[in-house]
Amino acid sequence: MNRKSQNRFRPSRRTFTAGLGAAGLTAGIAPFNIVRAQGAALKVGVLLPRSGYQAGIGQDCQRGVDIAAGIFKDLGLPSLQIMNADTETNVDVARSRAEKLIGEGAQVLVGAFDSGQSSAIAQVAEQKGIPFIINIAAAPPITEQGYKFVFRNFPTAAMILGGAFAGQKEIFAAVGAAPKTAVFLHVNDTFGTSMAGGIGAVMPKFDMPYKIVETIAYDPAARDLSVEISKAKATGAEVVLLVSRLNDAILLTREMVKQRWSPTAIMSMGPGWYEDQYLKTLGKLSDGPLSFAPWYDPNKPLSKTLEQALAKVNAGVNLNTNHVYTFEALLVAADAYKRAGSADPKALADAIRATNIANNASPGPGIQFDAKGQNDKLKISAIQNRGGKLVTVAPKEAANAKPEWPLTPYDKRA
Repeated sequence: MNRKSQNRFRPSRRTFTAGLGAAGLTAGIAPFNIVRAQGAALKVGVLLPRSGYQAGIGQDCQRGVDIAAGIFKDLGLPSLQIMNADTETNVDVARSRAEKLIGEGAQVLVGAFDSGQSSAIAQVAEQKGIPFIINIAAAPPITEQGYKFVFRNFPTAAMILGGAFAGQKEIFAAVGAAPKTAVFLHVNDTFGTSMAGGIGAVMPKFDMPYKIVETIAYDPAARDLSVEISKAKATGAEVVLLVSRLNDAILLTREMVKQRWSPTAIMSMGPGWYEDQYLKTLGKLSDGPLSFAPWYDPNKPLSKTLEQALAKVNAGVNLNTNHVYTFEALLVAADAYKRAGSADPKALADAIRATNIANNASPGPGIQFDAKGQNDKLKISAIQNRGGKLVTVAPKEAANAKPEWPLTPYDKRA
């Protein structure tokens, strides 16, 4: 969604109420200690879209905050006092809430899932000299501005694309089949347009076996995507490439079922298709899509710890990107605070810049930041929906299952 359309967006009473109910918060600030420890707690402002069309994902990110308490205590990390704020899925609101949090004492900011909202928060953080740790946001320009107080433990769009193409080729080799044509559908928000722009630059480097026969952009807040699916189906493409959000992923699937279109594979390069709400809403119809996304290494010890902690407070909820990268953003803050021994913004920024966390959950060697404040060592995983669960099928060193190919036709499912 572009900025102009975001500014026009007003959450419905239903989505706003749902946002408050799931997060248990108002759009203002609700502080609470997530870790009990001696000494003053570091005040961390967590900005997430708890209402609006991204509310489901924002509320899911909150689960990554909720499970941090016991884990941080076991790791011997200092206290964090969380100050929550709702961005309302709106760039301007995200900016004003960031300013409000800083005005009320936040010493570090974390957020905001969405690239457009995170870009606005980054500008505020840099201007105020307050460290900002991005949990999820992939637009490359965020860490290309020369900022000194902005850090991102999440891959850029180019990193996601490169990892996605590498993962696809690994899967094609494993199943002994490769498509020759694809149709690309993407949301027209900051993340979607960044991914679309990156495909032309990144895809040729991987000598992919298929060509993209048509690109179709759409509004992530749309309530009817029948025209888009009709266009995609008419191309005759073997597979569908997608950059989506949650609500539109559900709409796209329902429309494919309605129009009796079952492509050979659905290959997502972003959120939506692996969300619990997607799995639960669609049941058997949710099986099969492959998501190439920042994930977690199920073989790492901390990943197992996170799975256990999440199961205790959210039975039946699958650990996913939203939980892991929100948790790791807080992990970076707590680790830096411990090493800095001070809440002074410059001291914290210097400590974050020197981060070297090997005991983490995301794929790759650990959490480190380059001169731009970007963790450039993160890896991308391929995950597949299986019976309401998620399994990792690539890369091989971070996998716990083998890929299933092709997609079972929707009209052949019990």
